[in-house]
Amino acid sequence: MKKIYAILILMVALLQARAQPLYFPPLSGNAWDTLSPYSLNWCQKQIDSLYAFLEANNTKAFIVLRGGKIVLEKYFGTHTQSSPWQWASAGKTVTAFMVGMAQQEKKLSIQDPATKYLGRGWTSCTPAQEDKITVRHQLTMTSGLDDGVLDPFCTLDTCLKFKAEPGTRWAYHNGPYTLLDQVIEKATGIPLNTYTTQKLKNPTGMTGSFLPVGYNNVFFSTARSMARFGLLILNKGNWNGNPILTDTAYYRQMVNTSQNLNQSYGYLWWLNGKPSHMLPGPQFVFNGFLNPNAPPDMFVAMGRDGQFLNVVPSQQLVVVRMGNAPSDLPVPYLMNNEIWRYINNLECTTTSARDRQYDIPPLKIFPNPVRDILHVEGAANISRIQIFNLAGQLLQTIAGQGKILRVPLDGTPKGMYFAKVFFDNGGAWTSRFVKE
Repeated sequence: MKKIYAILILMVALLQARAQPLYFPPLSGNAWDTLSPYSLNWCQKQIDSLYAFLEANNTKAFIVLRGGKIVLEKYFGTHTQSSPWQWASAGKTVTAFMVGMAQQEKKLSIQDPATKYLGRGWTSCTPAQEDKITVRHQLTMTSGLDDGVLDPFCTLDTCLKFKAEPGTRWAYHNGPYTLLDQVIEKATGIPLNTYTTQKLKNPTGMTGSFLPVGYNNVFFSTARSMARFGLLILNKGNWNGNPILTDTAYYRQMVNTSQNLNQSYGYLWWLNGKPSHMLPGPQFVFNGFLNPNAPPDMFVAMGRDGQFLNVVPSQQLVVVRMGNAPSDLPVPYLMNNEIWRYINNLECTTTSARDRQYDIPPLKIFPNPVRDILHVEGAANISRIQIFNLAGQLLQTIAGQGKILRVPLDGTPKGMYFAKVFFDNGGAWTSRFVKE
């Protein structure tokens, strides 16, 4: 009975959150309304545990908005409210927004060939191959250009080589994406930072700039500016009654599945709650949600070293994390999932949805990270397990012996790996793990 009562309280709280109008902070100054975590039944002990986890993992800034109001805001080390920090690939979402603004103003169409803005010979493809690559292909990581070149960040024509027909292969490839900046500049006739200031920063009070880092243009801003962008996206491109991105069709496409290859990718936004997902690197399709601990309707901007901007419409939540990676392992997806485990555990009641997983896989892989022995436990008998590295190379195959299997990894170097588990009933499930 107590459990049912707690669930009803949670449901009422969620319905109330949805009914509340969003709060928007002033365009200038540091004033920002807050919401007490205790009004959400969040316990200080659990908040302290979340902060301890964030600090132990080299976090610089962390913010949680509920309905636009700040519930949690914490800075670590020498980082402060006014300290700028890189968005890394999370900044791709700003680029996606600016492409939408340029299309809204009829400066471009995402169906246009990229050659219209980048000129003939921006790749080393044949003219016929190059003409098939559209701005939309750049937005969806489906250009068909080879991400396996020596430097996938390179934007020179010699680095952009034909691999597959555009739209037939999803690959996380920075080179074609970065050239969207030139597409915007050519289409609008305005430098990217100027256009971003006019159309995005001034109307929302955001600060920050794109700065060149090697071949990349990296967006730098404060954590609060990232939170402002998340609030704008939460409100579907409208800032406090001021319609900014009015192209509703583009907005919907941006935060929903954009192609049938990687269901968890929109226009440079990552999507949760989809039946499967792909990751940067090898051409594996993983079953299940991108972040099983996070709400299914969450979409997220994610960048190297764990730059996260999570947006959850159903709960009016915006969650920002900035900082460095906890180690040299490429684990931002795992880290975001772990942050959500702590967020799920913030409520004081023992009947709260602790350790919530919205997507239950048919197997358990633990511990993760792993040191020596990986344990695999399936819901059905396991016929075999294949272990792959990030390059997609098969490292070992282990025959199954029932529903539980132990995989020795004591001689395996540190890093991220993929385990593909085959069941006697013909099913298969691919998961990822980290060897530390």
